[in-house]
Formats: sequence, C-alpha cells, structure tokens
Amino acid sequence: MYSGSSHNRGFSHSRARSKPYHRGGGNPRFGGGFPRGGTPRRGGRGPGENIHISKFINKAVVTEEIEYVAPTHQFIDFAIDQSLKRSIAAKGYEVPTPIQDRAIPHILEGRDLLGVANTGTGKTGAFLIPLINKVLLDPRERVLIIVPTRELAIQIDAELRGFAAGMRIFSVCAVGGAPIGRQVADLKRQYNFIIGTPGRLKDLLERRLYQLSNFNSVVLDEADRMLDMGFLNDMRFVMRGLPAKRQTLFFSATVSPEIDKLINEFLRNPVRISVKTGDTAKNVEQDVVKVKNGSSKLEVLHGLLAQEGFSKVLIFGRTKHGVENLSKSLRQKGVAAESIHGNKNHSQRQRALGNFKDNRARVLVATDVAARGLDIPDVSHVINYDIPATYDDYVHRIGRTGRIGKRGKALTFIE
Repeated sequence: MYSGSSHNRGFSHSRARSKPYHRGGGNPRFGGGFPRGGTPRRGGRGPGENIHISKFINKAVVTEEIEYVAPTHQFIDFAIDQSLKRSIAAKGYEVPTPIQDRAIPHILEGRDLLGVANTGTGKTGAFLIPLINKVLLDPRERVLIIVPTRELAIQIDAELRGFAAGMRIFSVCAVGGAPIGRQVADLKRQYNFIIGTPGRLKDLLERRLYQLSNFNSVVLDEADRMLDMGFLNDMRFVMRGLPAKRQTLFFSATVSPEIDKLINEFLRNPVRISVKTGDTAKNVEQDVVKVKNGSSKLEVLHGLLAQEGFSKVLIFGRTKHGVENLSKSLRQKGVAAESIHGNKNHSQRQRALGNFKDNRARVLVATDVAARGLDIPDVSHVINYDIPATYDDYVHRIGRTGRIGKRGKALTFIE
C-alpha cells in the first residue's frame, strides 16, 4: 500500500504482491474481489469487470535495469529518402524503438502489417516514417489514418508535420468537435494525408468531400479502442470504400477475438509483429492508496500532491461531472489543475492539454478519453482516483507514464 509520508493518515502499508487477474466476483484464495457487479462500464452499459486489488500493485525495483535488446537497424540504415533521414536526425533520433525497428522494413516493402505493442513504444513513428517516404516517392499517394479520439488525431498530425517539415507534404485533420468548415476547406486544397476519427470521416465522406478510391494506404491505430468505443460500423463503412488493392496497417495494444476477426476482414496476409512485453510496462511502479473510513478522499489526494516528486500528475475519474468537480476542488486548494472530458469543446480540451504539456498546469484530471494514444512527456504519476471499469482501461491509463524507457508511478485509490 502506498504511503508516501507518515503524515498522510488516509492510507497504510501493505506487502501485497501482484497476482493473477480474475474476472467475476473475486477469488476466495485472494480474499475475494470487489462487490458483485463491479464498477460500471463507460456510459452506463452494465456491470464492468471485478478487478482484484492485487492487479494494481507491481513494485518496480529502481536499481533493476530494463532488459535491452539491440536493434537490427539505425534510422540511417532504412531505405528512405535522404531528406527524411535528415529530418529524423534533426529530431535527435538515431536508434529506432523495437516496434519501429521491426515494422518499418516491412511497411517499406508494401506489406500489410499487424503491430501489437505496449503503449508509449513509438508506434506512430513506425507507420509515419515509411508512409512519408511513400509520398516522397509518389506525390500523388494518399494515406488515410483512422484513430479513436480527436486528441490522438491531432497528436499524429503534429508528428507528421514535424517529420515532413519542408517537404511539401500536406495533411487534413478531420475530427468531431472541431469546426467542420476548416476541414471542408482543407479538403479542397492539396493534401496527402487525412487523419481522423471514424464518425467525422464518415460524415465528410457522405458529403462527398473526398473519395476513398484515391487512397492506397490506410492505418487503423488503436483499433481495440475504436472497437470498444462503438465505432465498428463506421470503420467498416470507411474500409468498404477503399480500393481492394491497398496497404493496410493495423495497430492495437491488445488482440481480442473481436479484433482478430477485424484483422482477417481488413488485412491481406499481414506480417504480424508483437513487441509487447506484458500487460503493463515493467518500469511503471504500481500501488494502491487505501482511503480509510472517515477519511476524506480529496484530502488524501491533496496530501499526495504536496509530496516531493509529484511533478506532473494525470488523474483519472469515471464521470465527466466528477472530473470537473475534482479539478475545481484542487484549484481551490491552490493546485494548478486542468480538466478534460466529453463535455468540453474542442478548443477547451486542446487548451487544457496544452497547459499540461507545457507545465503551466501540474495536474490534469481526465476521463478515459485521455487514456489512449496521447503522448504527454514526463508524466511522473498516474492516479486512478476512481477505479477503471475494465483492466484494459487500467493498462492504458497507466501507460501515460513510464513511456519509452522512463520510469513512472501509478496509484489506484481503494475505498
């Protein structure tokens, strides 16, 4: 049990270690689980999973070195345009991450690919670099990138612009919640990439603002999240309009039976690459904070945030209303906090994310809209103020810290 300082009375020590994850009403061998029915799933869609407390505890040994596997390539070894190599070098990148090392050569060969990797492992670069090269070889090439959330689309668009600076490669970011007029205008100009969410892509397609027959390359990123969010029909609508002869890249952190069906439906003889090392990153220390009866959950949280080392903290809550109230309460206590949830419009969400990324806000309180795909540098702690609905949600929440070799900490409140 995480304690931090002895002055915090809302929680105490425990020596519990990580044990297997059990669905259902808990295993008597582990002292039972959460009450039958568990936590509600997103949107009130019935009961969620019962996640045993032991799944939130995983002590990372600070002196332990993470296993390192030497890459096969350096970026200069890839058969890509020299201008792209210079752009990569200007960013200070020399050695690719494992998913980049293994995926880029196959994508350059034009193969369909399934990539399975832990969050924060550089998979955006794994598909952007070879696809930018594809456009450099043929400026008429068009690429469609489909993602679950507007924040992820905006992030990928920014990374694309960074890699392709000065190359006359243009993109359209097509997301819901943002003014559609700008997107309509962008689609009437020259572009090579459309990066968007399924609903907005379908909307623009029905308005006949672009033609899927022009796209020979498609990326489905965070496919498991899109499935979980109910985008299956929209995904199929878009995929059906693409040419039969195309290159399809499919990235997912998990491969469930439902995802496996989509792989067989959308991809043709794909190369399957998995660099996933486990459910959660080895370099994320995980623990629980038990709030005792009579203690104030907010005061316990405030006590944690007052401790040394809580420099950039992402806090997850279950509901939009709860997240907004928590961020207001923290600001009243003098904590520089922002919030992001579905009730905020596009500009509000981007402003909150920007303040957090640029360290103008030390705390960001969010619903699960921020749990996947976002690359926020140097998050020191992820705090699950409310228990996630599913273990997959937990994995993706805590993946916001300890990214690409750095260490992080994840704490889950237990009442």
